[in-house]
Amino acid sequence: MEPLPASFPEPPADSSPAVLAPRVRDLAELDELVVDCRACPRLVAWREETALVKRRAFREQEYWARPIPGFGPRDARLVLVGLAPAAHGANRTGRIFTGDPSGDVLYASLHRLGLANRPESTWHGDGLRLHGVRITDPVRCAPPENKPTNAERDTCRPWIVREFDELRPTVRAVVALGGFAWQAVLPVLAAAGWRVPRPKPVFGHGAHAVLPATGDGPELHLFGCFHVSPRNTYTGRLTLPMVDDLLRTAAVAAGLDPA
Repeated sequence: MEPLPASFPEPPADSSPAVLAPRVRDLAELDELVVDCRACPRLVAWREETALVKRRAFREQEYWARPIPGFGPRDARLVLVGLAPAAHGANRTGRIFTGDPSGDVLYASLHRLGLANRPESTWHGDGLRLHGVRITDPVRCAPPENKPTNAERDTCRPWIVREFDELRPTVRAVVALGGFAWQAVLPVLAAAGWRVPRPKPVFGHGAHAVLPATGDGPELHLFGCFHVSPRNTYTGRLTLPMVDDLLRTAAVAAGLDPA
């Protein structure tokens, strides 16, 4: 794959997430708007170049090659937060944590807990449904080397802040999958109406912090979980029982009834 150019043209200011996200009326409209975002030129170039070059195993498939919206019901009580779409996973299939080993682990665990109607996620629109759970990312486009810049994370932040604004009446627990997600979601939750403790809670597998609401409303439970990436699951740093136990604990805190 050819290296990306050093600079990119800036998109129009009125098309930025900071301008568009506050205008949406509900999650359905938000999800529709997200998939048309072109606010980060480097990420746009990468996601589209990846879709042209493709991975050999997927050369006959047409890649999604757009931003990835959140997935799950609009009244979710538990939200799982990842990092960003995988270049040949969600960027190909059109659904978060779908088409790669990380998603295989995550959806299988949710199914074992009775929080998904099937153990695998193969493509957007394949009939998979989540029960009381929504999954989202702080960065909506696949980044080179799976490493978004801080500026890209911050540019994308209004989407997930607006998402939590809409989920605020029902969400009771959040799981941050990895240290990037933990650090990214703290300012999001503060912007969406919860008080982040000082000093800020430290990430770790099994980390747990309780965030009071800034106004009327229930507190929010924040949990840390090692990311379900092959780097962790193939080495044994994160085992399937560890994933199940963490998600079960978070589901109970959210008021769900996992298996």
